[in-house]
Amino acid sequence: MSYPPTSPPPEYVSPRPAPRPPFQHESSSSSHLQASERLDDEYLAFHAVSTDQLVSPPRSSFADSRYGAHAHESDMLRSSSRSYGLNSSQGSRAAYEPECPGRESFSHSDSMNWDTQSQRGFAMASSHGHGSPNEYREKGMEEFDGVVEGGKRIRPISRGLGGRQAAAGGGSPAGGSWWKRMSGKGKALVVVGIIVAVLVVAGGVAAGVVVNNNAREKASLAAAAAMYMEDGTSFIYNNSFGGFWNAVPFNNSAQPQSDIPALSTTWDYNEYKINGVNLGGWLVVEPFIVPSLFEPFNPSGGAVNTSATVIDEYTLSVALGSNLSAVLEEHYSTFVTEKDFAEIAGAGLNWVRIPIPYWAIETYAGEPFLANVAWTYFLKAIAWARKYGLRVNLDLHAVPGSQNGYNHSSKQGTINLLNGVMGIANAQRTLNYIRTLTEFISQPEYSPVIPMFSVLNEPFAQTIGVQTLRQFYLETYNTVRDITGIGAGNGPFIAFHDGFLAQGVSLEAGGWNTFLSGSDRVSLDIHPYFVFQDPSTVPSEWVDLIAQPALSWAHTYNISTATTGLTIAGEWSLAINDCGQWLNNVGNGNRYEGTYYAIGNTTAPAFEGIGSCANWTNYASWGTSTKNGFRGLALVSMETFGNWFFWNWKTGYSNSLGMINTPMWNYQLGLAEGYVPTNPRATSGAISSALAAATATITTYPAPTLSAWMTGGTGAGTINATQLSQFGVWPPTALGTTPTSFLPTYTPTGAVITMSASTPTSYPAGFSSTATPGDGWYNPSDTSLWNTPVAGCTYPDPWSGVGAAVPTTVCTGGAVAARATRFRREHIPRPTHTPPPVRRA
Repeated sequence: MSYPPTSPPPEYVSPRPAPRPPFQHESSSSSHLQASERLDDEYLAFHAVSTDQLVSPPRSSFADSRYGAHAHESDMLRSSSRSYGLNSSQGSRAAYEPECPGRESFSHSDSMNWDTQSQRGFAMASSHGHGSPNEYREKGMEEFDGVVEGGKRIRPISRGLGGRQAAAGGGSPAGGSWWKRMSGKGKALVVVGIIVAVLVVAGGVAAGVVVNNNAREKASLAAAAAMYMEDGTSFIYNNSFGGFWNAVPFNNSAQPQSDIPALSTTWDYNEYKINGVNLGGWLVVEPFIVPSLFEPFNPSGGAVNTSATVIDEYTLSVALGSNLSAVLEEHYSTFVTEKDFAEIAGAGLNWVRIPIPYWAIETYAGEPFLANVAWTYFLKAIAWARKYGLRVNLDLHAVPGSQNGYNHSSKQGTINLLNGVMGIANAQRTLNYIRTLTEFISQPEYSPVIPMFSVLNEPFAQTIGVQTLRQFYLETYNTVRDITGIGAGNGPFIAFHDGFLAQGVSLEAGGWNTFLSGSDRVSLDIHPYFVFQDPSTVPSEWVDLIAQPALSWAHTYNISTATTGLTIAGEWSLAINDCGQWLNNVGNGNRYEGTYYAIGNTTAPAFEGIGSCANWTNYASWGTSTKNGFRGLALVSMETFGNWFFWNWKTGYSNSLGMINTPMWNYQLGLAEGYVPTNPRATSGAISSALAAATATITTYPAPTLSAWMTGGTGAGTINATQLSQFGVWPPTALGTTPTSFLPTYTPTGAVITMSASTPTSYPAGFSSTATPGDGWYNPSDTSLWNTPVAGCTYPDPWSGVGAAVPTTVCTGGAVAARATRFRREHIPRPTHTPPPVRRA
């Protein structure tokens, strides 16, 4: 197979639509020389670059190799381990100023930031000792007359030595230039003197930065900094929202935007809103997000093919065989990189939701998934999120047996979590993984970066049963809080998905209102999508479409927040129809064109088509009205949900179709093409404007303030006694109509798995190696053993319990009672089986 895609679209250097065509070389890095005039605690920062970032990148192209396009001439240079940046709210040059304050200016990957030095020589361009490449200096000094900061212009950039203009005749004294009148020896002495002075000043400033860590250890405040990745390639980090990065290991001072608190500060869910994106399709492969992985086994591309067999990560893993590791590691290392995290922060977003599979921790014999490797990349994600000040919502997306039967749940087909013969055993195993992940992310080394844990993505309550799901959620809550304790600062917020039940509905009526009232930091996760329904029910006019999020969800979201707690839209998109290759599973069509087949029915489409998808997948053909419509829809959605994660940050290129075929699900592409808002925080008034335009009204329920117990304050952890009685039985006595008495179960006699991280081996100059990665286990009093198969018992396949014969007796298999032995945890980068823990004194 050909991987990565061989004919991909261009990579976008700027996460925003540019006011001019991308990669049009006009500017010089000299625009940031202004920073040298403001060396104070607020604007000066240490540019901490680890040793693997000091690799000199190629001097030809810095376009992302995944896309292999827009190779352009560049002279990006080796980054100094001691350089400085400006905390400017704008990008590179005045000509690229945004149309309104707060929007990001466009930066080229071939424009160099001022804190790098040329491999061909250091050209003096300012009396302050900062350099720029020779060929850029003259043009840069002529074109740049200032940078914009916070909507205000600050002092113009000095143009030549001593702040005087370097242009011909600019400030030259009468009688000719003093430089021309000086002898060759004199010129040499002056140059040497200037170089010495520069080195002395730079060294002194750098020393001051290292000493004053409180204000200056912030690793680079450069608005358009050249960032070097571990593979030696580079990109430009441009953040128009005042954010800055910090590359010091385990340092939590970075901020994605200036008005969002640093990771070292506890997130206030009443004061700040979650504006995030999902990184779906990365560590849990999903066909519509990464079609190029599945196309070699499905040559029909987007055509309907009811006999398709490679349809999910399970069957893909089987089909790849011995190539599995090579293909997936290539995917892991290229689909999402550090550059994505930088772009996310630069886009005004402050959180990321990262789906991971259970096989990041372990697999059982016979399970085809690539075990443990995804964990290595999740650790990279933590480091990148920390570097750019982004908070992480950890999402356990795929579990044994599948919680919903979808292709992203581990295996497409039947639901075997809390359903069927293996329903209890799979749930016990899932609780193992929830426990181990909770122990890891609750460690002080990681809790500031990962303040939320979505413990189970999209369980299908209609099949599982509402009562059973509520029991599992309470058991999960107890598992987590027994580890972390109660109250703000003790472990993560726990997010429970609504199971696709009706929103804003009472417990008695089958909903979630007041669920676990009095609990500690529980969030309800709702995934509001328009598209998975009869297409004829979706409005066809933009004025009506834009108002739909408010009409459908504004009222119920506020009710949920008031009665249950923090309510988030963990997934949503701009999709107004289900057009897109494999959005409805590999081999299936779509409702919009009338080619969608319901599960189990291959004789006739489930819906009558209403149009052609070509209009909605070919984003290059979208005009102004379509882009304005999508932006309006996004703004209303953002204001309606309040706290949200867009699905998805990106979707991949289809080789068979020659394009990204799912643009309505691609935030990154939307920024580049202009159909996603450049400022996701500027949403106030979007709902009222949309309703007025649509001449519509909604029932208003005042946006509530979260009660103290909902955020870990007074009253947290005192769950309603009636609910404890209703939902506190574990395991359930029945799954549906099947008693659980004789169903296969696991026994708590197994070795516990802890997740490990590597100790940092390099630090920026001036910082000592004092950080430790933790030992993977937050609570030493958590000494119980893992649920594991009973020796001597035979279990059905985890995904084949539905329809299997129900046992008539309990298999004991000669199991022995659990015994505790000394627990040893190794500091290795991947998970390891360890002996069971003992209680520590």
